[in-house]
Amino acid sequence: MEYRSLQVVARLIALLALLPAAVLATELPPVESGPDRQARLAEAKNLQREGAAAQKAAKAQFSEEKDACLKKFRVFDCQNEAKQRYVAAMREGRRIENDGKEAERRVRREELAEQDARRQERAARQEAALPERKTTNQAQEEAAAAERSQRLAEKEVQAREGKRRKDADAARLREKKLRHERKVAEKMEKARRHEAQAER
Repeated sequence: MEYRSLQVVARLIALLALLPAAVLATELPPVESGPDRQARLAEAKNLQREGAAAQKAAKAQFSEEKDACLKKFRVFDCQNEAKQRYVAAMREGRRIENDGKEAERRVRREELAEQDARRQERAARQEAALPERKTTNQAQEEAAAAERSQRLAEKEVQAREGKRRKDADAARLREKKLRHERKVAEKMEKARRHEAQAER
């Protein structure tokens, strides 16, 4: 029974000794931009997993020690010592997990800042290009207005020409009709004269 308690304590000590080493090995780098962002994000996720695993291990260890304490003479002292080790291990696990979360938030803030910078740069480019676009649009509108005016003028000319041709055609038809009516009148007059001479 005593052997098991010593084994539990040895595991806890090893766990506590490994946790700071793991934290030091994965110390957060200064904020940088570029291709290492994905690597830093993965490292942050690893820290979070390590912290969660350490907390889970501490809970399991505490449960084992608490059960082992029930078989000892000084149960409450044993459980208090186990609880102190559990609290210390949980704090360390939470600290590692929180470091991982903070590292992830830092990477996310970087990404947002980069997106904002790109948006601002695009907005600045658009604003800088605005006068040129206005000038270009105005020139296009003026060219379109001139083209419309020219088309209207051409249509008016075509309409006048069409009316002139129509009036000329109508005048020719009237003239032709008058000539025809005169010829018919002359023929009728001639026929009457022939008839009048034939009757004499």
